Amino acid sequence: MAKATCAADAKRLTDIPNIGTAIAADLVGLGITTPADVKRMDPIGTYNRLRDPMGHRHDPCVLDTFMAAHDFMNGGPARPWWHFTAQRKQLLGTSN
Repeated sequence: MAKATCAADAKRLTDIPNIGTAIAADLVGLGITTPADVKRMDPIGTYNRLRDPMGHRHDPCVLDTFMAAHDFMNGGPARPWWHFTAQRKQLLGTSN
């Protein structure tokens, strides 16, 4: 299925570039069910809420994916999630 080329074309979470069924399911589990919710979400806060029952975080590339989706829904171009890795590292002050 083709991804949306602009935010207005995204009708479902999986229409957003970088969002597949697994990430969409994670978002739905956090109460983020529409592209409009992705536009309003805080990518870092959302990532921090995404923990398994033992308290472990997901891979940091999931945060990159959230950042890419949020940027796209706020008018940014469709870019691969790894485009946001350096920004994530700078924001969090980490090397991984």
